[in-house]
Amino acid sequence: MKRLGSVTILLLMTLFGAAAQTKPISERAAATAMTALWRDPAKNESGYPAKWTYDHGLVLKGIERVYQNTRDKQYLDFIQRSMDHFVADDGSIRTYSVDEYNIDHILPGRNLLFLYKVTKQEKYRKAAELLRSQLKTHPRTSEGGFWHKKIYPSQMWLDGLYMAEPFYAEYALTFDEKAAFDDIAKQFILMERHARDDKTGLLYHGWDESRKQRWANPDTGRSPNFWGRAMGWYAMALVDTLDHFPDHPQVPEIIAILNRLAQAVAKYQDPRTGLWYQVLDKGTEKGNYFESSAACMFVYALTKGARNGYLASKYLQVAEKGYRGILKEFVKTDANGQLNLERTVSVNGLGGNPYRDGSYEYYLSEKVVTNDPKGIGALILAATEIEAVAKRRKKSKLSTSHK
Repeated sequence: MKRLGSVTILLLMTLFGAAAQTKPISERAAATAMTALWRDPAKNESGYPAKWTYDHGLVLKGIERVYQNTRDKQYLDFIQRSMDHFVADDGSIRTYSVDEYNIDHILPGRNLLFLYKVTKQEKYRKAAELLRSQLKTHPRTSEGGFWHKKIYPSQMWLDGLYMAEPFYAEYALTFDEKAAFDDIAKQFILMERHARDDKTGLLYHGWDESRKQRWANPDTGRSPNFWGRAMGWYAMALVDTLDHFPDHPQVPEIIAILNRLAQAVAKYQDPRTGLWYQVLDKGTEKGNYFESSAACMFVYALTKGARNGYLASKYLQVAEKGYRGILKEFVKTDANGQLNLERTVSVNGLGGNPYRDGSYEYYLSEKVVTNDPKGIGALILAATEIEAVAKRRKKSKLSTSHK
């Protein structure tokens, strides 16, 4: 067989790269997730995270949406291989322990429910049931709010609502646990009650009922700052949980919480770029920066909320402006045609060791990276929502033109 010359190879790479760039952003971001994340030979990484982890679940949730839109089996196969890396035939989950009581570990249960519905394999139902059992005994505040983790006693974090409630609601709907919806609604109501700032409408990252943490305000128990991604998690939790809520007396209150949050998110959107700052209300202070995962999460939640009628249509304009900012400022294509998402903060938390004090300086101190799974996963979700709106508009336009 005749060898291809270097010029021919370069031309083919260019053509394939150009073809890849014609695909929707959701599919291009999914391709990055499937080929580039968790694949570092130096760390002996094989394409799967070392442990059962929430960011893996987020990425797979995005890929699930792409599968639903395309019905391309490669996406379903990827999700199944990813879960099978951890889930045994008896429904046990490698590296997961109920007794750890880490609410982050509940999120991938949504991937298990999806696979159970598609494949009918009992191991996925059993694994989901195992995660559901954690919530039955998970430690709570005096009012019934889930602690973020056993190692963070008496604390509720905004992040935790996305980690647990969409799974909790879908499980309850799937397996007819009607009484669970009172508990699910309570989590959102308690979180807003204790974390929302009346002046700005923004929600603080965390709340400590005991007021024992150094980061906790001694009067309110609130952490000191408004972290963008924390509010992004909470916003996504609201719209995703509503997907599975039946006719319930607390639905109007959950929608009202979403509307109050959307109003605050729109208020703190940068008017020039359409983006949001790492610390939401301190855009003019030294060192603050536009952060990509929060922007993707806000775009997803606002678009989905408006598309489903929970939010006024004006929030779709906020979301679309944010999406344009994401594409301009954060989404880059390398020489091989791979889509990359820049400027995602790797992690932010409260307490722990070394201690994270929730200060403005702390939120700016964590590493900012490219292609963090939390950013890529949120980008896939945001893109699928924006693309759904564009498709609906196109269909409506065609329908009108044929009348």
